[in-house]
Amino acid sequence: MRSASLVRTGLTNEVVAQLTDYEASELPESWKAALALCDWLSGFEHSGVIPPEMYERLNDHFNEQQILRLGALLASASGWHRMIEAFGIRPDHYQAGQSAPWAAAAG
Repeated sequence: MRSASLVRTGLTNEVVAQLTDYEASELPESWKAALALCDWLSGFEHSGVIPPEMYERLNDHFNEQQILRLGALLASASGWHRMIEAFGIRPDHYQAGQSAPWAAAAG
């Protein structure tokens, strides 16, 4: 799986389907570590310092600067998502009950 090509073309439905249970998926280990950090930072049940085993796992794939950048990106995205949900902001083209644009392309 080449991540650079995925960035240019988007994730396939197969890759998106693996995100639900990413730990049991065939995704690269670096992705799994990043997704675990995402779950930690976006979860309401977590607080305090990232557990040492999670940091070690991240450190297997990323350097310290990359881990901090990933954390900042995830925190920003999570905060933005929570804000638009809290204020009920929807894209101009949003219609209740409308399928996601990528669902039609996959069908």
